[in-house]
Amino acid sequence: MPALRLNFEQRIGMTKAPTRIQKRNRAAILSAGLDVFSQFGFRGTTLDQIADAAGLSKPNLLYYFPSKEAIHTALLERLLETWLDPLKSLDADGDPVKEIMAYAQRKLAMSRDYPRESRLFANEILQGAPRIEEILRTDLKTLVDEKAAVIKTWAEAGKIADIDPHHLIFSIWAFTQHYADFDVQVRAVLGDKAPYDGASVFLDMLYAKLLRP
Repeated sequence: MPALRLNFEQRIGMTKAPTRIQKRNRAAILSAGLDVFSQFGFRGTTLDQIADAAGLSKPNLLYYFPSKEAIHTALLERLLETWLDPLKSLDADGDPVKEIMAYAQRKLAMSRDYPRESRLFANEILQGAPRIEEILRTDLKTLVDEKAAVIKTWAEAGKIADIDPHHLIFSIWAFTQHYADFDVQVRAVLGDKAPYDGASVFLDMLYAKLLRP
């Protein structure tokens, strides 16, 4: 995974194992960075904002990360380790409808459990993916093409409806990530209703009907 796979200690010039306080401070910086980047995007975020959110001085923050981009890169690195897992789990030997519906539910769960990460990813994409474009064209494309071929095989065998596999995957991304990326809008419209309970039921109903041969 090109530059994102650089060893963390190498990236910040550390060779000794970090102490408990160093681990705590790095965790605080990354959590604060995730909050600020997911709200303001890369361009709208400053080191001062991250330092304030982390409860650290700017010089202290710079001891751990030499730049705003270093924090952003570390967050993307951590995110991309798990972002593709839901699609990787789609099993070619499983029941086609159940596998696709389970994938949609896993993506919805990620939006529920990792909303800041979803918005961080969305902001990166909206900026033209300057830091992860190569990964999108390699790791992501390879995985999507592999699973699209599985879905196409299912369709050709008559196990699911004749549907474009890439656009099916895109639709799952759109339906599920919307709940994280547009959380404020969703909750404003639904009021006191729990968004993810209703979304889960809707996704099952939608894809059960859509995929039926």
